[in-house]
Amino acid sequence: MNARGREIFRIGSLFGIAVCGMALAAGRSWPSAAPADEQKTALVAELKLDQEVEPVLANYIDEGLADAARRQATLVLIAMDTPGGLSDSMTDIIHHILESPVPVVVFVSPTGSRGASAGFFILLSADVAAMAPGTHTGASTPILLPGGFSVPVDEILRKKINNDATAFLRSFTEKRGRNPKLAETAVTDAQAFTEKEALDGHLIDLIAKDNDDLLRELNGREIKRFDGKTVKLSLDHYTIQEFQLSTRQKFLSHIVDPNVFFLLMLVAVLGLYTEFTHPGVVAPGVIGGIAAVLALYAMHLLPVNFAGVLLILLAFALFILEAKFASHGVLLIGGIVAMFLGAIFLIRSPLTPAGVNFGVALGVTLPVALLTVFLMRLVLKSRRWKTATGKEEMVGAEGIVTTALPAQGEGMIRVHGELWRAVAATPLPEGATVRVTRVEGLKLFVEPKQSPATAGS
Repeated sequence: MNARGREIFRIGSLFGIAVCGMALAAGRSWPSAAPADEQKTALVAELKLDQEVEPVLANYIDEGLADAARRQATLVLIAMDTPGGLSDSMTDIIHHILESPVPVVVFVSPTGSRGASAGFFILLSADVAAMAPGTHTGASTPILLPGGFSVPVDEILRKKINNDATAFLRSFTEKRGRNPKLAETAVTDAQAFTEKEALDGHLIDLIAKDNDDLLRELNGREIKRFDGKTVKLSLDHYTIQEFQLSTRQKFLSHIVDPNVFFLLMLVAVLGLYTEFTHPGVVAPGVIGGIAAVLALYAMHLLPVNFAGVLLILLAFALFILEAKFASHGVLLIGGIVAMFLGAIFLIRSPLTPAGVNFGVALGVTLPVALLTVFLMRLVLKSRRWKTATGKEEMVGAEGIVTTALPAQGEGMIRVHGELWRAVAATPLPEGATVRVTRVEGLKLFVEPKQSPATAGS
């Protein structure tokens, strides 16, 4: 074979090898490509709504829904077990559920859980509402005072609040295809429903034992979104990823608890009051300052009723007056009543019960009252104590003349074991006992301890 033939053979061989390699590669990749499409894993983002509905929890739900949208999740699963919470936070959660680009299923689970009060509103706002066996929901009658109390009010006001709540409920239950008439009874009559009653009344869409059972039921189901679009759920293969509360949110969720907020207010007032009345103690001022900042942050997030704040401040004023004046306990009792009412009125939430717990308000008020009165009495008592340091301590001290003092002239006296220059209005002999009347710089003005008439007698 000549050189030209060898060159053609070499090129042909290399081409053949390349073609065979591409064919083998294509043969390996093709069979695996089809199953990859068929076995595409759906992402289900799980959120936990397992405490009172409050601003930090609402922020967590909002962030979870936004994160699910960014990751193009197939479904958002909100596991619910809540007694209710604040109306503003409830409304915020519902708005984000209705606007979520990812379908949302709210699942009252596990067994024994509840979606009460604000939870009932949130449950009915979801694309899919589901409950586990042995759960219940409802009981959403507006509470006119926080903390679980209700008082006689004008019937027109009661109707106004009820009508507002039922109109808000109808605004999304009708579009979700649920039973608005039955849903309204949870508001107007405080009606509660078991999972079977809710399903039979067309309030929820299905009953499932757990998350896996729920997702199997939803696989292949077409759901109608709030904007009218229809989405078919493909959940043949799925993975559930829980969206966790951040460390910051966990910390803040404790601060915005109404009971903790109430305690922070009291610690702030007591700490700063102690520091101002006992300068130099330091620790109460530091603790009170930190508590005051945290209370102000919580006040920014919570729907605070300033009538409650004023009642608490009035209570402290009455406690201080009790320490200064003999009122036979009238001021103390008035302060206790004012602080208790202030705690009850502190958080306003007309649609759902949330506020300072009755037991916390009652259990904290009396100790704080007694502690404030005790501290104020210490302050008043300390004002009568003789100064123990500085120039003021020298006034009234007794000394011995060591060098005779002429009238309006200077001599020397010994006070507290120290020699001082002294001036007296009358002549005083060496060894006489004198009392200091005032101090000017390093000079003491003195007078005899006993008058001459007394000494002569």
